[in-house]
Formats: sequence, structure tokens, C-alpha cells
Amino acid sequence: MQGQPTKETGQAYEQYACQYLLQQGLTLLDKNAHSRRGELDLIMQEGKCLVFVEVRFRRGRGFGGAAASITATKRRRLYLAAERWMQRHGFHSHHTEFRFDAVTFDGHVEAINWIKNIVEG
Repeated sequence: MQGQPTKETGQAYEQYACQYLLQQGLTLLDKNAHSRRGELDLIMQEGKCLVFVEVRFRRGRGFGGAAASITATKRRRLYLAAERWMQRHGFHSHHTEFRFDAVTFDGHVEAINWIKNIVEG
């Protein structure tokens, strides 16, 4: 059984995800934003919409793969962390269009999957 991905592996896949989303026309605003409520891997913008992106890598599709690893608890933490990030940067969640996406990798960089709207607000 293989262990969890290393921090370096995670950072590499975050960079792959960022490059992919930049190629799709999004703009990078921030990355690895930490707060007491959690970490936001990538904060991007698509038009007027803020996009908070969770990046997940799994070596295989066992147990549902990378996408299945984003639990309800994780989605709730993402929402709270995003609210805090918006407060610190002058955005108000009631007046700002935003969504939560995931970019997942199962096994290798070519197995990229961009999933939009993973959190209901």
C-alpha cells in the first residue's frame, strides 16, 4: 500500500492545476491562503466570479479517487475559509459572485478533471 502524497507532490499538482486553469482563461489571485478555518489551494477569477479551487491528487481510483476525497466536512471548511478570505480582501459574500471548484488528478497529470460548483452556498 502506498502512502499519502508528499507535500512536494501536492505543490506540483497545484501548479499543474493552476497552469491548466490559466489556459482555460481564469486569472490567479492567490494560492495556499491559510486561515484558522482552513486552506484555500487556489483563488482564481473567471470574469466577475471568484473561484476557490481545491486541488486533489490520488495515486489511483481506489475508494472513489481524488474527487471522492472531498468530504462534506472539507466542503464546509472551504466555505468558511473562503468567507474569511473575502472579508480580508474587501469582498462581501452577499454581493460577490463566487463558486467552489475542484481540480482532481487520479494517478498522473494527464488524468486532470475540472469539477465546477462542488459546494452549495
